[in-house]
Amino acid sequence: MAATNFKDYYSLLGVSKTASADEIKKAFRKLARQYHPDVNPGDKVAEARFKEINEANEVLSDPDKRKKYDQFGQYWRQAEQAGAGRPSGGRSPFNTGGSAGFDEFEFGRYGSFEDFINDLLGKSAGGYGRTADPFGGGFRTPGGGGFDGGTRGDPSDFGRANRASAGVSLDTEASIKLTFSEAFNGVEKRLQIGSEDNITVRIPAGTKAGNRIRVRGKGRFSPHYTSQRGDLYLTVDLIPHAFFQFDGDNLVCEVPIAPDEAVLGTQIDVPTPDGSVKVNVPAGIRSGQSLRLRGKGWRNLKGERSDQMVKITIAPPKELTAIEREAYETIRTHRSYDPRSHIKSVKL
Repeated sequence: MAATNFKDYYSLLGVSKTASADEIKKAFRKLARQYHPDVNPGDKVAEARFKEINEANEVLSDPDKRKKYDQFGQYWRQAEQAGAGRPSGGRSPFNTGGSAGFDEFEFGRYGSFEDFINDLLGKSAGGYGRTADPFGGGFRTPGGGGFDGGTRGDPSDFGRANRASAGVSLDTEASIKLTFSEAFNGVEKRLQIGSEDNITVRIPAGTKAGNRIRVRGKGRFSPHYTSQRGDLYLTVDLIPHAFFQFDGDNLVCEVPIAPDEAVLGTQIDVPTPDGSVKVNVPAGIRSGQSLRLRGKGWRNLKGERSDQMVKITIAPPKELTAIEREAYETIRTHRSYDPRSHIKSVKL
């Protein structure tokens, strides 16, 4: 059983055998982004390439695995398994009669790991046949049949592995600025993540400032496994509006009226998110009082509407025509109402 499918992990990542850990990480990230399934949907060749570079990085980014790989080549996995089954003294269970330990054994002269076993033990020594694996589980060709180490097959397993490793979150946070119209009606935004990823994010109608939008799989790459990235969380930031503001869930606005409108009452046009509506202002309204427009405020994510509160302010004219001035002077001369009568008796 010759090992004809041996993979040169250094060649797969395009680095030399003397490459530093940072050089390996940089090369891996570049290739992972190039061949990621999200970037190459439906491309089986890219998917296979992606799995290979994941496998190469898994080994070369681990100092212990890299050391075994450099020493044993295509048989590094069997060497790792054998090392896990040693007695506490640290010597190989096959090191008999004072011969060299397993770590010092030269593998390069064997055509396959099976040849090594037969040479070391004899074809029937110790009760092992040619197809037996003294390390348990049957022979596995290095690099063959998908991923190894509990991450075989499903690339999403790498995501679970990297989330569990070191307890480091791969999720990222960012903010997204929206106009009131975009947030109220909903919108699709085209965003650039980093230097390569361009994504379209759907903003649901009724979004408010402070809401967080989750974009799955667009967070940071794991330094070891990148088949599943963390998530990106976008916090909504509303660009201030010239007319509308928030008071809790309700919208608030301020509408000025003239003194005669406050005295006599009037009907005014008030803007709402749906367009202008007619509003009756009662006679005698005071500056600062509010009128409630039920169901004309902000919509929530369920489509329900809050109220819009219209704050009334009385705005006297800065310039008067001769007729207006005469009318106001006549009113002042004959006015019976004293708005300050309630404070005449105020004392400390």
